[in-house]
Amino acid sequence: MIDLKSMTLPELTEFLGELGEPAFRGKQVFSWLNRGAESFEEMANIPLTLRRRLEELCVLTPPRAARKQVSARDGTIKYLWELGDGNCVESVLMRYRHGNTVCISSQVGCCMGCFFCASTIAGKVRDLTPGEMLDQVLFTQKDSGAPVSNIVLMGIGEPMDNLDNVLKFLEIVNHPDGMNIGMRHISLSTCGVIPGIKRLAELGLQLTLSVSLHAPDSPTRSRLMPINRAYGVEALFAACHAYFKKTGRRISFEYAMIDGVNDHDWQADLIAKRLKGMPGHVNLIPLNDVEERPFKPSRRTAAFQKRLESHGVTATVRRSLGGDIDAACGQLRRKTQKEGSPQ
Repeated sequence: MIDLKSMTLPELTEFLGELGEPAFRGKQVFSWLNRGAESFEEMANIPLTLRRRLEELCVLTPPRAARKQVSARDGTIKYLWELGDGNCVESVLMRYRHGNTVCISSQVGCCMGCFFCASTIAGKVRDLTPGEMLDQVLFTQKDSGAPVSNIVLMGIGEPMDNLDNVLKFLEIVNHPDGMNIGMRHISLSTCGVIPGIKRLAELGLQLTLSVSLHAPDSPTRSRLMPINRAYGVEALFAACHAYFKKTGRRISFEYAMIDGVNDHDWQADLIAKRLKGMPGHVNLIPLNDVEERPFKPSRRTAAFQKRLESHGVTATVRRSLGGDIDAACGQLRRKTQKEGSPQ
């Protein structure tokens, strides 16, 4: 069966043209798909004969909210979406003064093996399609009633490990006849897959690149993040400098504060040294406890932030949202796996 929702508008128009349909049908169907249509019957301005033909050839598999948690503190909503094949991924709706942000997953599971993350414990199952990424945005918006203005690809999975599908999703969600979410309102995270960073630099997209750094020195970063053994932190910073030179876009560096591991003053000093000549924002993240992991939240976050700022580095502490629910990446899916529910 054909996955229409993973098609760009030109691809969809070409497909419908092969069925003998005029070009304007592509825009009509594309619009319905990007409004979250759950069946072809909903497409009221599409001829019945075409709707029946699409039902025969194509598939619409809207996700099912297997679990939903709503924070009583700040209204953050965590979804565990069950996909058409029974696998599950997470999305989180976060409410800010400037608008609503949805954090989405790019893969079922993750193969990167970061030692402080719940998403990677059971490994990677498969990549998500562009349509499955789009559905997380659409159905989070549809279920919550909160219009989504910003997207972050920081959920389960490594976006650069599924970059072709991620780029297609970005084209679809950015399209004026779709959700029309501007690239400047989209952040894409990577744990440091350098070929992906180089490819993004060549494309020149106006999104925000977020690099999960978590340590500025190779011994510590290799301990925390196996990716560092393939793409060392020195090479990663060189790729980031090249990215900024090519695009002019400031990079955000994500930094989970781990007690006694990556929160020393000398590590703050090294971050500043490696950022020299490139504007960067360091986002300090209070660590979430993961039952299977030995790491604990740092007690030096404020001191580390002050040390960075003493070097002229912009550093903020991420505001904790959804603290009374399983809002941290991978936690709800992991809990569901342990209970023997859908994966």
